[in-house]
Amino acid sequence: MEWRDEGIVLSTRAYGESGAIVVLFTREHGRHLGLVRGGAGRRHKGMLQPGNGLAAHWRARLSEHLGTYTAEMLKPRAGSLMEDAFSLLGLSAACAIAEIIPEREAHPALYEGFELLLDTMEDPDIWPAIFVRWELGLLQELGFGLDLAQCAATGSRDDLAYVSPRSGGAVCREAGWPYRERLFRLPDFLRGSQAGAATPEDVFEGFRITGHFLERHLYAPNDRHLPDARIRLVDRFNRRLGVRTG
Repeated sequence: MEWRDEGIVLSTRAYGESGAIVVLFTREHGRHLGLVRGGAGRRHKGMLQPGNGLAAHWRARLSEHLGTYTAEMLKPRAGSLMEDAFSLLGLSAACAIAEIIPEREAHPALYEGFELLLDTMEDPDIWPAIFVRWELGLLQELGFGLDLAQCAATGSRDDLAYVSPRSGGAVCREAGWPYRERLFRLPDFLRGSQAGAATPEDVFEGFRITGHFLERHLYAPNDRHLPDARIRLVDRFNRRLGVRTG
């Protein structure tokens, strides 16, 4: 049993004296684990950093086995972000969130979005908004998509201003105004065809929205919480860009 695919390193952990179990998010085979022999050694250490793109060859006697990886570097992303603590934290948070994707379940569109997100990480003015959009895509792909195209209360597509924390649906301004203190504000950059440039305040609200639904639908049911790196990222974003939360 074997296959070849391209993938992005999400994490590694030591195995035995010199091996490493590597978690790759691959284009055609989803989130997939494998053993890299000698992966803890100097020769592989730089290649197996989170965010790096690899050409991977997986082999196992049976499909349900852990199997082994041999790999070559395709895109060394981790090294280029080492000098920017904010982007490096973004990379760590993105890889940690991607670990929630069910194992061996292919999501090619989600993979392409993840690749795009990581490829923009050197531009801190762009990638936070893309991060929020990728998290929305993750929820959609895993069956918990938000309906931000029409009002959940009236069916109207006009003047959408809020997001319900219960239904995940948009709410128009008139219907939502009496309950505005209990609703999320719908950021302009998430309004489909109306999307434009994202302000720091809008991106912060986007992080609040996706974080709420990730926790509710993907983490809490498995007795887990949002990854620490993701929590620290939003806090750092808030402090770095001076977003007002009140």
